[in-house]
Amino acid sequence: MRAVDLAREHGLSTQAVRNYEEAGILPAAERTAHGYRTYTPLHAQALRAFLALAPAHGHQTATSIMRAVNRDATEDALRLIDESHGQLLDDRRTLHAVEAALRDLAPVPQERGDTFIGPLARRLGIRPATLRKWEKTGLVRPRRDPQTGYRVYSAADVRDVRLAHQLRRGGYLLEQIAPLIAQVRSAGGVAPLESTLRDWQARLSSRGRAMVKGAAALDAYLRAREP
Repeated sequence: MRAVDLAREHGLSTQAVRNYEEAGILPAAERTAHGYRTYTPLHAQALRAFLALAPAHGHQTATSIMRAVNRDATEDALRLIDESHGQLLDDRRTLHAVEAALRDLAPVPQERGDTFIGPLARRLGIRPATLRKWEKTGLVRPRRDPQTGYRVYSAADVRDVRLAHQLRRGGYLLEQIAPLIAQVRSAGGVAPLESTLRDWQARLSSRGRAMVKGAAALDAYLRAREP
């Protein structure tokens, strides 16, 4: 089997196949007397496994998995897969925490104009030191007045402070609040976040399905490598 035969099945270039071999993703190919690479059905199975693993675990981890298998270090490959599954579980837990936090939030008033740390702290019944602590952790990012150096909180900053304050009163830790504030900030507010959460859930589900597909393809390759 030639490189072009392997490449054609997956819409790849022959150079991509050669690169995968050189990276250790495919077993080393035999060479003809004239130096041409020859591939076998085992190489085809390895390529299918890698292309199924990449969407599930990412290109770098999928490469490491295939390298481990090809050097007969199957336990190392399985450990990498376990770690990737653990990361997916952590991502799901973060998403669920964000969803739960949003359900617990009271409606956030629409803010207008800028304010300073003292008036904002008094409005919320907290100390300015608390706002400074939240700033250090990245929960809020007020700008500085270029002349006075005072912190200036925009309407979006005040929204983030209100969200953090509500969540702290609800018993959430700062490390639990941080991803929520980041999501709200990137979405441009709480209202658009529902769509963001749906997209986030869809990506996690897609990755989970890809892991199932990748596991089946890798198992087929492992069985093909057995004596």
